[in-house]
Amino acid sequence: MKKMKFIALVFLGLTLSLTTQAQIKWMKFEEAVAMNAKNPKMILVDVYTDWCGWCKKMDAETFTDPKVVDYISKNFYAVKMNAEDTQRTFEFMGKTYNEAQMAAAMRVNSYPNFVLIEPKLQNIAQLPGYRQPEQFISGLNELLEKAFRIKP
Repeated sequence: MKKMKFIALVFLGLTLSLTTQAQIKWMKFEEAVAMNAKNPKMILVDVYTDWCGWCKKMDAETFTDPKVVDYISKNFYAVKMNAEDTQRTFEFMGKTYNEAQMAAAMRVNSYPNFVLIEPKLQNIAQLPGYRQPEQFISGLNELLEKAFRIKP
């Protein structure tokens, strides 16, 4: 009986640790812009589609990696944007966009695609394609250095 209680406690502990795993706080585009106005920070936009298998793989493997979660949380406002969503609209710089229009305005034409926007919201750079956790972090670091002259 004691052995069963111990096994149940271990199982409960493992379950709780898995469900409380750190996660990326994904925002809507306009939420990130509003947060940036209060506290300037780079914005990372994950542009995806519902049918994109590599996008789902990024969500399942890369965006759940603790190093990636920590890196994104410290350095960016993280946005999820569906490149085919024509229903949800928002205001940006005096114009109304839906997510599909904004993805097109950012010249995204492959998925997954990660758009970095600097805090002044004037310059962007892209990091296209699926990447494993270490590749993703190193790709973002390289892009920050080349495009924005920022050393993370």
